[in-house]
Amino acid sequence: MTERTISRFIERHYRHFNAASLVDAAKAYCAHLDGGGKMLVTLAGAMSTAELGLSLAEMIRQDKVHAISCTGANLEEDVFNLVAHDHYRRIPNYRELSALEEEKLLSQHLNRVTDTCIPEEEAIRRIERAVIDEWSAASQAGESYFPHEYLYRILLDGRLKESYQIPPEDSWLLAAAQKQLPIFVPGWEDSTLGNIFAARCIEGKAASRAMRPGIEYMVALASWYESTCSEHDIGFFQIGGGIAGDFPICVVPMLNQDLLKDVPTWSYFCQISDSTTSYGSYSGAVPNEKITWGKLNATSPRFIVESDATIVAPLVFAYVLGW
Repeated sequence: MTERTISRFIERHYRHFNAASLVDAAKAYCAHLDGGGKMLVTLAGAMSTAELGLSLAEMIRQDKVHAISCTGANLEEDVFNLVAHDHYRRIPNYRELSALEEEKLLSQHLNRVTDTCIPEEEAIRRIERAVIDEWSAASQAGESYFPHEYLYRILLDGRLKESYQIPPEDSWLLAAAQKQLPIFVPGWEDSTLGNIFAARCIEGKAASRAMRPGIEYMVALASWYESTCSEHDIGFFQIGGGIAGDFPICVVPMLNQDLLKDVPTWSYFCQISDSTTSYGSYSGAVPNEKITWGKLNATSPRFIVESDATIVAPLVFAYVLGW
């Protein structure tokens, strides 16, 4: 797409309201990169099941994304989609399902995420069988790794290659593994593989010490931020709300206020969210509120696009990629 077809369409038609915010955020993203800045992207919700990898993987390959904070669900669901895409079932009329119809999906081992059902055996259990060997080996050796490092290992050693059901270039986690992109996964225990790991620990088939915890993720994030900001401005592109965004943005006030360092605040901020701005809703807080917490400053470019991230994020990425 060398003619910037999507970018030109966006610039011509997206002139007001949330549409204009999308354009402003995309242009500022480009300006941030052009100025030598780095970008951390956060993934909440079910963006991997929404197949954001179709654009995010290329963003990673072209060095438009330099670190990712994501939920455990987004981490694993990209790999689930990679090996089981043909077995997924789309439910266009999901809003009309009765409770009994939902139970029927359960009996068929189809776990629904909005309009898409993830097949348990072909997706979840296939990845469990691959990763349990790594968990067991680390447990027996007294070693410890982050959740994403185990998935990086099974992706890079090729053991899943024969099971791929989508073009591998459409997997954002595979692209990240190939780049050895820094990934931070707060609250990983709240995921399918996190639940399975806990079950294996209860059975004695894995040791809890084999999984490095969330506090160590924060320590690693602090190290990455401090070393990176010494040479580059760092931006924050937040898709959705929740822990994927709340966790990493706090690293700046932690470094400055709790460790008494002197690091710069995030140099760019954009949040795509359908959370209504309201009293007490962190995900619905406007970006200015983050200034009072020492996360942003008065000159940081700040954007909020109150819309569906599955629509907005691919358009912003397309613009940044020059499509």
